[in-house]
Amino acid sequence: MKFNVVGDGDNLLHVSLGLDEEINCESGAMVMMESNLDLKGEMKGGFFSAIGRKLTNGESFFTQSIKANRGNGETLLSPTLPGNIEVLECDRQRQYFLNDGAFLASASAVSVKMRMQSVGRALFGGTGGFFIGQTEGEGLLAVSGFGTTFTLDVDTPPDSPTTIDNTHVVAWDSNLRYELALSTNKSSGLLGSMFNSAISGEGIVTKLSGKGKVIICSRNISSFVSWIGSQVAPSR
Repeated sequence: MKFNVVGDGDNLLHVSLGLDEEINCESGAMVMMESNLDLKGEMKGGFFSAIGRKLTNGESFFTQSIKANRGNGETLLSPTLPGNIEVLECDRQRQYFLNDGAFLASASAVSVKMRMQSVGRALFGGTGGFFIGQTEGEGLLAVSGFGTTFTLDVDTPPDSPTTIDNTHVVAWDSNLRYELALSTNKSSGLLGSMFNSAISGEGIVTKLSGKGKVIICSRNISSFVSWIGSQVAPSR
């Protein structure tokens, strides 16, 4: 099985499958597939797992699987939002947390499970609520970000975390320690943080420490939607 990212900027994912190999992908992601492949829609893992995917990553209730039942074959996949695709490797040493809508496709041996967050994280996170997506299994994983993506190698102690606007985080190494905060100001307190967040437009930030990869994207979908709304003339 091979995952290759093709195109400049607004990517496609090209997947080559051998006989009996199978991938899972987000509903509606398939652009093209060859005749040796079969596409099947399903409620992966049952009803409660499907609800979990919807809650954690903003994915569709149903997923798709593509399997090479009659020989080798190729397929092209595309994410819902325009932007870049990153291919990651899940194994015994490295798994990933996924932000809303980040999942595009994975080898059938890789799944995304619900993981409960603390109350504080759930209230301030704005993505996934009390749950967040976490990968399990070994194999290839493809995630997508809105706009240009960048892989950041974090290697910092807990007292000097790397700070990223939460809406720009796509996926991050599960070995990393993460905290959600209202402000980058360490000494402003809750009210001060809320005030600073309001006047700066900073919003929720994710503070990451330890050693591992973080995939970030250039666009903020909430800000983009707000901008689109501001450009639309009110109906009369």
